[in-house]
Amino acid sequence: MISTYLNHLKITQPLWIILLSSLGFLFISKKSILFIKWIFNTFSRKPKDLKSYGSWALVTGSTDGIGKAFAFKLAEMGLNLVLVSRNKAKLEQVSTEILVKCPKIEIRLFELDFSGDVVSGVQRMKEEIKGLEIGVLINNVGVTYPGAMYFHEVDEKIWMNLVRVNVEGTSYVTKAVLNGMVQRKKGAIVNIGSGASIVVPSHPLYAIYAATKAYVDQLSRSLYVEYKGSGIDVQCQVPLYVCTKMASKVAFVEKDKSSVFIPSAEKYVEAGVRWIGHDEARCTPYWAHSLQWFFASSMLNDALLDAWRLSIGIKRRKQLININIASCNATQTLLYLPSN
Repeated sequence: MISTYLNHLKITQPLWIILLSSLGFLFISKKSILFIKWIFNTFSRKPKDLKSYGSWALVTGSTDGIGKAFAFKLAEMGLNLVLVSRNKAKLEQVSTEILVKCPKIEIRLFELDFSGDVVSGVQRMKEEIKGLEIGVLINNVGVTYPGAMYFHEVDEKIWMNLVRVNVEGTSYVTKAVLNGMVQRKKGAIVNIGSGASIVVPSHPLYAIYAATKAYVDQLSRSLYVEYKGSGIDVQCQVPLYVCTKMASKVAFVEKDKSSVFIPSAEKYVEAGVRWIGHDEARCTPYWAHSLQWFFASSMLNDALLDAWRLSIGIKRRKQLININIASCNATQTLLYLPSN
């Protein structure tokens, strides 16, 4: 029957039309399959039982934003926690809040400033967690510029801090936890990347931040390939804007005003945990961020995206300059106020 249909087409239609139609059918079929897969993965696929990797999870940058939300969510899933951050008071506060909601879990706190001596700090942490079955690692700690700046304006102290925290911190913590995962032949590592290095072709006025996050993405991809056969799932999650303190400072996102495209940290993590352990080296768990990525990569060319990102960077730089000028003027006014 099929051969009869094809013979009929050969008779009634030119060959080039048949070829074009076939290519169009294959293209639409491929896109349809990808869309159905995305719908299933995003909304229907069940999350993995993360306790199957081990009874403990380690979260860096765990006192604010996405890291804090991950800590709460993993505790709700029954995992014991090692919370790592530089602020002891915040660590204790977050720990208390989590234990109120999840009193049956165990929490250990480790104070570590990633902008300081990362090597000795992680070595101390490694000794602290010895014997714990760390099954899940959330590498969330990260910093960015204090504001949009051209490369020549970035103070050496600022960009060295970015490299130390985003590159060295992620690498050393991963290595510290990975040895135990290799021995047990199971584990899940989630590195938090950024759309700044992946979704758009460039991120002008935040060049070093984007470069450090590109390192995180490539490290994750390579480790995914290296350790997949050892039962260890490595993944780079790529959020776009999320309502966090970092986003509010740099992108002027209002910290307490989430929206469909700028979710709260809790909303992002609800999506994020559903992707942990599944066979994706890189993913954008939150559905609206996925749509933004699709339209950016499919509908716009690189030159247009570059121009758009540059205009945003310049606008934010001007906003930062205006804020600094206003702050200086306010200080000078206070200095000249007469005392009674």
